Amino acid sequence: MSRVFAIANQKGGVGKTTTAVNLAASLAVAEQSVLLIDLDPQANASTGLGVRVADGGTYRVLTGESALADEIRDSSMPGLQVVPATPDLAATERELLDVEAPMSRLRDSLKAVRERFDYVIIDCPPSLGVLTLNALTAADRVLVPLQCEYYALEGLSQLVGTIERVRASLNPDLSVHGVVLTMFDARNNLAAEVAAEVREHFRVFEAVIPRNVRLAEAPSHGKPVLLYDAASRGAYGYLKLARELLDDFPDAA
Repeated sequence: MSRVFAIANQKGGVGKTTTAVNLAASLAVAEQSVLLIDLDPQANASTGLGVRVADGGTYRVLTGESALADEIRDSSMPGLQVVPATPDLAATERELLDVEAPMSRLRDSLKAVRERFDYVIIDCPPSLGVLTLNALTAADRVLVPLQCEYYALEGLSQLVGTIERVRASLNPDLSVHGVVLTMFDARNNLAAEVAAEVREHFRVFEAVIPRNVRLAEAPSHGKPVLLYDAASRGAYGYLKLARELLDDFPDAA
């Protein structure tokens, strides 16, 4: 059975796209078939995997112009395919106002292909608008990248509130699978304090993603960090995260 994860946090700059790309790549290295769906108009997940398109992708899927299967592209990583994003996605909120069941567009289109993949990873934009709501409606679980800083907990509580509303009206099976600590600096006392507080309320993965220059450099080369520098601390962090996720579902590993 395939599993669909939304990588979500409405706060920008916390490592959502980095986590989506490198977790997907790490699962592919573990011989899982993986589909990454880019729902961010900035299309950073797409370009970070060497996929660039002028039009189409998730925009056409959400507007009903294409089947999702027709928008799947190969990435720079074997075993990992991508439904890319384009800047046109920014207009989706306006264009879906008058369509029937606008929040279910991604879920409905995903049904035809999800069993082809072991894991589907959805990269969400830094907002709680129609794109993120489509992702939460389509997903089984939410994985939350969290930078350990003062405002992180406030953003996390807002996301949980949105998830609860989605569960009540659109996707009753949705749950938060866990929190991933990103850009972590163990020398920072505030980081340790925030991490401890988060652990009181949520499952926090043991894998911690450090601040790492190789993670920052890899997207400019159109590669996940595993292809750019497999020996880096960032690559190790995401491989460990993928291993934890696979251990959660031993029947699929």
